[in-house]
Amino acid sequence: MTPAPLGRPPFDPAVDTVLERMRADGTLVPVTADQIAGRRASAVPEDLSAFPVDRRDLTIAGHQGAALRVSVFRGSTVDGPAPVVLHFHGGGMMLGDRFAGMSAVLPWVVEHGAVAVTVDYRLAPEHPDPVPVEDCYAALLWVAGHAAELGADPARIVLVGASAGGGLAAGVALLARDRGGPAPLGQMLICPMLDDRDQTVSMRQFDGVGAWDRGSIRTGWTALLGDRRGTGDVSIYAAPGRATSLAGLPATFIDVGSAEVFRDEDVAFATRIWADGGVAELHVWPGGTHGWDQLVPRSPMARQAVRARDGWIARLLRR
Repeated sequence: MTPAPLGRPPFDPAVDTVLERMRADGTLVPVTADQIAGRRASAVPEDLSAFPVDRRDLTIAGHQGAALRVSVFRGSTVDGPAPVVLHFHGGGMMLGDRFAGMSAVLPWVVEHGAVAVTVDYRLAPEHPDPVPVEDCYAALLWVAGHAAELGADPARIVLVGASAGGGLAAGVALLARDRGGPAPLGQMLICPMLDDRDQTVSMRQFDGVGAWDRGSIRTGWTALLGDRRGTGDVSIYAAPGRATSLAGLPATFIDVGSAEVFRDEDVAFATRIWADGGVAELHVWPGGTHGWDQLVPRSPMARQAVRARDGWIARLLRR
């Protein structure tokens, strides 16, 4: 018997309009391994000039002592030990730089007197697992160890990342738990990339459909893991969705679109945090594709998503 066609949730109308335009101009195509270098070269840097913050660029020791570039942002009104937002950028483990996504983070620096640290972890495939997550964990150790120098409170470090950065944040939280490292106060995981096994319904629903589809995800996981992708030889720190216990994690915020590849693994991650006695806030935005809030930033739903993230950060930092 022929299986019934797989249905899928519709895109939000504003999202669908942008996706149709991207289809028409040829920019809505899966990322393949031979495109990585070109996509890196053509990336447009994020403009952060509108934010009233000071920036300091530093070099710190990453995994096995490698030199990592980080940027530290702070406002002019920081008073006393400040909370820290430790940011890991997205890009499928193979693209992006430390400034990508910071326009969502810098408002918290201004509004909450926080210090933001963002990390140029090394990218796959040149630097496969465990390098990216270990670089990010090294950044956590550096922030905690240099808190006094940063004017920061080491007990109030919040891990933040979108897409691959969300997966790295979750991996860092697991490493900190299992190694007895600095305990983050919370983790914000925005449409995080958590599971290399490629078996969910949402992966099948958005194979060749939407922004950052199943093909792009396979390229990213293969860049990171090589032939180990989808096998039993993958650690929970590389793919946090594989963890058998999510007990002992910090307070967690997860949001994801209903019409994107990562929906099911992200919902499962939140559900398992609850099952293991943890604290998680989950938002599934109807009709959102991957990164939908960046595609339609002025839409009512995008503004609602920003308010939800801002509210969670505000509640967390006021504890």
